[in-house]
Amino acid sequence: MDQQFPDGEGDELGRSGAEGKPRAPRREPIFNLPTTILVSLALIAGIYGVESLLSPEQAESFAITFGFAPVRYAYPLGEQSLEWLWTPVTYSLLHGGPEHLIFNGLWLAAFGTPVARRIGPYRFVLFWIISAAAGAALHTVVNWGQPSLMIGASAVVSALMGAACRFAFTPYSRYMPLEVAPRLGVVESLRERTVMVFTAAWFFGNLVIALGLPIFGAFGEQIAWDAHIGGFLFGFLSFALFDPVRTRPGHAL
Repeated sequence: MDQQFPDGEGDELGRSGAEGKPRAPRREPIFNLPTTILVSLALIAGIYGVESLLSPEQAESFAITFGFAPVRYAYPLGEQSLEWLWTPVTYSLLHGGPEHLIFNGLWLAAFGTPVARRIGPYRFVLFWIISAAAGAALHTVVNWGQPSLMIGASAVVSALMGAACRFAFTPYSRYMPLEVAPRLGVVESLRERTVMVFTAAWFFGNLVIALGLPIFGAFGEQIAWDAHIGGFLFGFLSFALFDPVRTRPGHAL
């Protein structure tokens, strides 16, 4: 926690240690993001950079190989190649343009940071994998047999939003570090006004997209709202399985 000192006192503390010896001033990191998030951002940006170097034919083949298509699951899995196995996760690492990448990157930094700091890198990777698959699963149910390709980290970002509702928007977050703030139960979280307003606004926005209203112009037609909902529900309902911080005694998961 930052502290304020009277004029000159802070400089003196920066120059001298407990025994009066000179001490180098503390250096703040340039990017105040966890390494996990920085690596994630670098990964999706690097993959997009590779995509941009491919020819149109190669880019299309790359998207088909690693993008998610519900039509794959309408046919016997044993009669096709193994893309059905990895694409429920790899699609979350691909993006269709710089705007798509920047938009998801900003939200990933905002909501991924508190979650990553709280659960650590290994749980974060597992959370990413399963939340991407959860978004792909609901997208498949809604778009069964459709050949369209889905790419982007939006389902994962939505899951991080859902997870943050369990500990970052609670009364405890106002005076406790988010890394140790108690996790509220599902029902208890929904009783918090901030969580209710955020969740209602989030679902309303996705409902508008589902109805095809042009709030985002032509870009809105390409948004996989169902994958967003699948990710959010997974993050909100299942966060306790990844959270190392115990909930308060007497409260449900």
